[in-house]
Amino acid sequence: MPKNNTENRLVTWSHLWKVGDNISTDHILPSRFMTQVEPYELAANCMAGCVPQFSSRILQGDVLAAGENLGYGSSREQAPQALKYAGVSAVIAKSFARIFYRNCFNVGIPAIVCPAFVEESSEGDLIEVNLEVGLIYNETLGKSYEFTKPPEFMLTYIKLGGLIPYLEEQMSKA
Repeated sequence: MPKNNTENRLVTWSHLWKVGDNISTDHILPSRFMTQVEPYELAANCMAGCVPQFSSRILQGDVLAAGENLGYGSSREQAPQALKYAGVSAVIAKSFARIFYRNCFNVGIPAIVCPAFVEESSEGDLIEVNLEVGLIYNETLGKSYEFTKPPEFMLTYIKLGGLIPYLEEQMSKA
């Protein structure tokens, strides 16, 4: 298996975690942990509302797959930040709440809509996600899944680590 290339955030090899439908931002980061401000403190409580000990078991670069309506509820950016700092390299779902979808890209995590992949894959599968071509390869199943490639500006966000690093780069050019 190729190792994750941390320099290229657009292609990643990883293991898959799966959750079901209607996972809210409060499942991802329960509100009782909202007093924490440091990213790694948020990460320590990531998925505490639905997957106990997620943050202690996830490996850097793993991918989270979910069913319908991932990230509904409050629009707080801390939920995708918790995922990012816990080590999640991408989120794949059947569908996303709109604000959560955009917040994922804003913090530097690709959010991918690919229902067939979610249906057919299992937790622990070894997968490769290639954002540049819009393809997920499930090595465990030996099967590929196409998805709509994100627009170039959102790929740039991912390459740089999110919207803030992108804006900082733009300001340094001015």
